[in-house]
Amino acid sequence: MEKKPITADQCRAARAFANMSQEDLAKAARVGLSTVRNFETGRSTPVTNNLQAIMRVLEAKVSFLADGQTVDGGPGVRLK
Repeated sequence: MEKKPITADQCRAARAFANMSQEDLAKAARVGLSTVRNFETGRSTPVTNNLQAIMRVLEAKVSFLADGQTVDGGPGVRLK
């Protein structure tokens, strides 16, 4: 079963929890810095392989919460 993609907000929050810069995330996920920047600002959504790479890096440090798992009912992030 394929995981639901994360949102730009979740990416920013997860990166903050993981204490990673955009550059750190791009390097660890082996994607371009512009891929991370454009995703986090809502300019574009990365291709599936790049988004999965970003998620794998962040999931080493955080858990992504789906809709309905947070206080406000939206998607979220928590530290592992």
